[in-house]
Parts: sequence; structure tokens; C-alpha cells
Amino acid sequence: MLRRREGIPMRSRLALRRATALSTLMILAVAGGVVASEGPATANVTVVTSSILGSDGVTYTATSHVTASAVSGPGKYLLVWAGDANASDANSNNSFGTDTILHGININDLPQTVDGATVKSDFLAVIDAEPTHTATYGKVVGTVTVGPIVLNEPHHMQYIWHQGNKVFAGGLFSDITYVFDVSALPIVTLTGINLPTSTPCGTVPDAYWVLNDGTAYGTYMGGADVPGVCTYSNGRILASNGFAGSPGEIVRLSESGATLAEIPAAPPAGLLGIVPSETAPPIYGNVQSGAPVCTVIPAVGSIIPLPFSTCANPHGIQVREDLNRMVTSDYAEPRNIVLHPIQNLDANVFRPTVRIFDITNRNDPTLVSVSFMPDGPRNESFGVHEEFRGMMETTVTNLPGHKGAFAESMCGGAVYYTPDITNPNPVWRQVFDNSRAEVPITGSVLYQGGACDGGSWLQTSLDDKYLYHAVMGRPAGSLGAHDPGIESMVYTLDITNLVNAGTGFTCNIDTIAEVLDGGAEADCPTLAGRLIIHDTTGGGTHWGALDNFRRNANGTYTEITPANNAPVERFATSNYFVARTGRDGNHLVCMVNVAGNGTLAMDNSFRDENTGDVCVSFNRLTWPHGANGNAKPHSQLFVVTS
Repeated sequence: MLRRREGIPMRSRLALRRATALSTLMILAVAGGVVASEGPATANVTVVTSSILGSDGVTYTATSHVTASAVSGPGKYLLVWAGDANASDANSNNSFGTDTILHGININDLPQTVDGATVKSDFLAVIDAEPTHTATYGKVVGTVTVGPIVLNEPHHMQYIWHQGNKVFAGGLFSDITYVFDVSALPIVTLTGINLPTSTPCGTVPDAYWVLNDGTAYGTYMGGADVPGVCTYSNGRILASNGFAGSPGEIVRLSESGATLAEIPAAPPAGLLGIVPSETAPPIYGNVQSGAPVCTVIPAVGSIIPLPFSTCANPHGIQVREDLNRMVTSDYAEPRNIVLHPIQNLDANVFRPTVRIFDITNRNDPTLVSVSFMPDGPRNESFGVHEEFRGMMETTVTNLPGHKGAFAESMCGGAVYYTPDITNPNPVWRQVFDNSRAEVPITGSVLYQGGACDGGSWLQTSLDDKYLYHAVMGRPAGSLGAHDPGIESMVYTLDITNLVNAGTGFTCNIDTIAEVLDGGAEADCPTLAGRLIIHDTTGGGTHWGALDNFRRNANGTYTEITPANNAPVERFATSNYFVARTGRDGNHLVCMVNVAGNGTLAMDNSFRDENTGDVCVSFNRLTWPHGANGNAKPHSQLFVVTS
């Protein structure tokens, strides 16, 4: 039996409480005071608990529950970072709602349940991902529950795992980064933790990139813990409107999760280095040049007399260490995504920018450029749906001869490219519109194209031949009675001609005809494959992970790298977005096979152990850690035994 904790010491509670007055997301951070209840281990489950003493004096735990069916010896696993599904997920109108926290709340008064239901632990699911293990392939052979914090809202890990790496996993709402050791798979241990007090200038950790030395960069999308000014590791001082606000930052983490550096994402200027207004460049859609294009809510000027506008809310992150460059994409001011339905938001809450940093000094990267993505030819009914809105993800090319990067917009449904991230004035152009790949749910004429279609995961193949992209979809009726909606899907673009064109590339989606046919220029990407993954919730296929390992004849594994130029033959996807946004998902994890020509097909042998259906469902009553009910799978990684 696991030892149960009946709460968190007051010192930890006070630390997590600091930002409640302005945070819509902090409701889940302070919910760490809720007890995590787990069912007892069965006779067929081995339980191993690891722990870390946090800087706040609290003991944090990770408990592996490994089933007897787990195959001993060499193996490949899919780690899925998942949250407990509970009554607080649906919206802000229940007793645990956002309005309450906006007006302040005493953490000591938090209930032990949400709307009468006990809150369960968040966890890593350990799924057997080795197809030769025919008896257990696709089976959840273990879970790793974390405690004592619940309602972390598990979000992203690193984009790809290399042998010897730790696993960095973020709690979007708890403002915590967990560090896991996977050297003893299927047992996973907790070896580090980064708490809210460890990153006072940033909140809402989103995604991670692990460097060759084992340290990691993480994007912290939200502002400082408390409104006011904050001093970063390099001595810069910036104004912030507080938890889950603006500006966000980059954090460099040690292998044990310690903060090595807090790196401002916003440019320096003015008194005390206060962020200047990031305004529209000379050519920027239909926005007047020089006008602020990113709304900050509440405005910093309402907190301290230093008003500013910033687009700095980094979400996606990828790195080319050989080029000493880091690319991040700005998505949105996070608290406002949770607080309001997307349709009713000020369009300027969704960010149009991509940032490139020089990381020669790993602990003090220099912001080289802030690029505003160009508007496209579509004329949308809502400003939030213009092509450049919500630059969620970015991905870099991999081969030494290529220096390019891609970026995509979640609300805009567009894909952008620049050929040289070492250029201090990079040229970004739209090179694909999701409308070319999308299928209306009803089969009728496409309506409003890729408007708010939920474009998400974006990743280049390791040989730079293909670009993979996940699209969550849009429920029918989202944009009005005549909107048939968009199917959830993943698609593949052949990018060979584009990346080989170098800085002389000509592709530019600038006409309505090109939106639908894929581009008139010869080096534009071409649609190589498309796979519908049915989910009409609006929280469909959001994340993916490449299987970067090949099985050898003796059962060991060789990593696929740009150096050996071997193709990736499959990737895994998951269907879930973020609680309280109105985009939930059907909670499926699927395996997708990739053919040599880029076409995609569902792996029909990757089936749920309970229902027998294709894809693993996280909607189930029982897990290795007990009868804890449905869970929300947000991100995944392929890992192998050493």
C-alpha cells in the first residue's frame, strides 16, 4: 500500500498561493492541497516509490505500479503523460471555478473533492510499444503516479528522447516540472523537481528541449509569479502582469531539475529594461503599421504605471546546437485561453510571432530576432482566425546542410518557413495552408478553411524529407450554423524541394487558389499523406512523437539520427488539449505507420486491451494504480531500455 498524505505543509501552501489574485490557472496549482487518493495495488502489481525533498520542505513522490505482464529484458515503451479526468475540467462555472480564484481564495478552505468527486493522481502511463511483444503490444503495463500535487494538468515533455536522457514533464497549471529517470524501465523514478518558487519570473511550463549535455530548455508561457517587476538571471528587470500572464520566459534546467537560468523572452529597452510595445511591422496584414498587435490582460499599466504590449508567450521550442540557435513560437497569454471561449477573445491575445535566440552562452541566450508572421490571403469572419494567429509550434531541420525552420498557427491554420535561422533578419513565408489537407466532417464544401482548426504538433522527419502536422479539428457549427466542421487528422508534407532550395526558395501562399491547391511555386511542399483520426470534440489529435529507435536482431535498439539518415517508420498521437478551454478530446492514443513515400496508415495491431478497438483509450475504469477512472493523455515519448 502507498502511504497517503493528508495535505501539504503550510510553508508549501503559502508558496503556491502567491499569485491567486490574478491567476485563472492558479486554481489548479493551489489544488495541490487536495489529497491524491489511489486504489490499493493488486497481487499482480509491483509497487516502487521514489521521492525527492523539495526546496519547500515537502517530499514529492513518483510511484511505479508495474504489472506482471510487463516483458522483462530489452523493450520499447511509449510514455504518456496524463492527467486525472475530473469535474474541474469542463468549464469555469462549477464550484471550483475560475471566477472564484479571480476574486481571491484562501488555500486553507479548498475542498478535498471537486463537485463531490475525489481528485485522483496524475501519472505517466507505460505502454508496451514493441510490436514483437505480441501478447502485450499496446497494453498499459505500468503507471507512475505523482504526488502529493494533483490537478497538475500534465502537458508536454521533450519532443524526442535520446538514450541516457532524463524525461522532463511539465504541469501546465501547477507550474511544476518533474524530472524522471527511465534507466530501469518499466520502473520509472523521480530524480528532480522544479517548483513555482524556482522560477519567479515565469509560469505555465509548456515544452522542453534536451541538450547534448543532458540539461534542458523549457518554455514558460506565462508571466512572473506575482505582478510587478522581476529580475532575471542575467540581471534584466522586466514588468509582468503576473501568473499565467505576460511576458513568458525560457528556463534552463539541470538534469536534476534545478533552475540554471531564467531567460527573458521579451526584448530589452527603456527604463529598467521594461518591455517596449511590440508593434506591427511595416507590412502586417490589415493592421496599421506601428499599432500594438498583442493584448495583455490585465494591462501592466493597471498594476504599475508602466504600460506595455508584448507578444512574448513562448510555447513551442526546438534547438540546433550545431548552429547555436534556439527557435521558439509565441502562442497566447495562457490565462485568457482558459477564462474565455476562443470566439469571444480579443484576437490580439493570440500571438503572431516567432523568436530566434543565439545560445552560444547556454545560460544567457541572446534574442536575435522577433518575427511577425505575414497575413495570408484568406479573409476570415473573425480576426482571431487570420493565418498568423496563435503561433503554437515550431520545428527545425536536422541535417548539417540545412538551416531552416517551420512554424504553425493553431488558430490560423497555416504553416510558415524560413530557410536560415542564423540570419539576424530571417525571411518567413507561408508555405502551406491546412485547408489543402482538411476534410469537412459532413463532406460538404469547405467552410472558412483552416480557421481555428487546432493545428498543433509539428515535426520534421530526421532526414528532412517530410514534415508531420497534427490538426485537432473543429466541431460542426463552431463558426455558425453553416459550418460543417473539420475532421481531426495528421498529415505529411514532402518538403524535399523546399529545404533543398536554401535561401533562394520561392514558395509563397499568397492567393486563394494556392490555399486550396497547395502552392503555385515548384518548391512548395506537397501533401504526401493524410490520416483522419476521428474525434469531433474539438480536442482531437493534438500531439505526436516520432519513434526514433530501430530494433536490432538481438533485441537491443539503435537510435535513428540525422547522421545515419534512416527514415522514421511510425509515430504516436494523442487526442486531448487543455482543461477548461472547451476542447477536451476523446482521450485516445494511436500509433501511425509512415511509408517510404510519406503516406500514413493506422497501426491496427495497436489496440486497447479492454475494448479490443484500434488505439489505446484512456477512458477506462481501472489502471495498474487502481480503479481511478478516465484520464487525459496530453503528450508521449518513445523510450527504450538501455
